[in-house]
Amino acid sequence: MPSSPPPSLQRNSRERQLIAQEAARLVAESGIHDLEHARRKAAIKLGITSEALWPRLSEIEQALREHQLLFAASSQPGALRLHRESALQAMQFLHAFQPRLTGAVLSGLADSNSPVILHLHCDDADAVQRFLHEQRIPAESRAWPLRLAGHASKQHFPGCEFAADGIAFELVVLPEDALRQPPVSADDGKPLPRATLAQLRQLLALEA
Repeated sequence: MPSSPPPSLQRNSRERQLIAQEAARLVAESGIHDLEHARRKAAIKLGITSEALWPRLSEIEQALREHQLLFAASSQPGALRLHRESALQAMQFLHAFQPRLTGAVLSGLADSNSPVILHLHCDDADAVQRFLHEQRIPAESRAWPLRLAGHASKQHFPGCEFAADGIAFELVVLPEDALRQPPVSADDGKPLPRATLAQLRQLLALEA
C-alpha cells in the first residue's frame, strides 16, 4: 500500500490550504482585490510567517472559485458579465493607448466590487490623464508596482482610477515596450494573462 506523506508535508499542505482559503475569503468579503496583498494578510492573521509555506497565487484563485460557487453562484456570473461589457466599452474608448485587460475581470473571478484593470501603453505617462481631463472624466492619480519581463525587480508605474456607472476602473500606464515585455507574475515570472479588445470581444461572444 502507498505510504502516507510525512507529517511535515501534511502540515505544510494544510497551512497552504488555510492561507489560500482565508485569502479567498478576504477577497470575497473584505474588498481586497490584490491577491498578493490578500495572501500576505491571510498569512499574518494565521501566524504563518514563512513564505515557503504560502500558497501560490493560482491556489488562491482556485480557492476563490470554490468560495464563489458556494456563496455567490447566483450573483457572481451576472456581475462578471457586466464588468466585461464595461471593460469592452472602456477599451474602445481608450483604443489609442493599446489597452489590455487583466485581473479578475479577465480570469472570471470578478464580483460586483472588483475593479476593471486595464494596462495602457504610452511613452508619455501623462497622456492618459490629459485625455481623461479633455473628456471631463475626473480621475485620481495612483501608482502600481509591477515587474516587466526582462527586469529584475518591480517598478512603480503611474496611472489613475475612477468610477463609472458604479464600476471602478484602474488604468495603469506602461511604456510601449511593455507590449513586447509585459508585466510578469510575482510567483513564476510568467507573463500576466492579458487580453486585447478583439480577444475580449471573442470571450463575450462565447458567453452569449
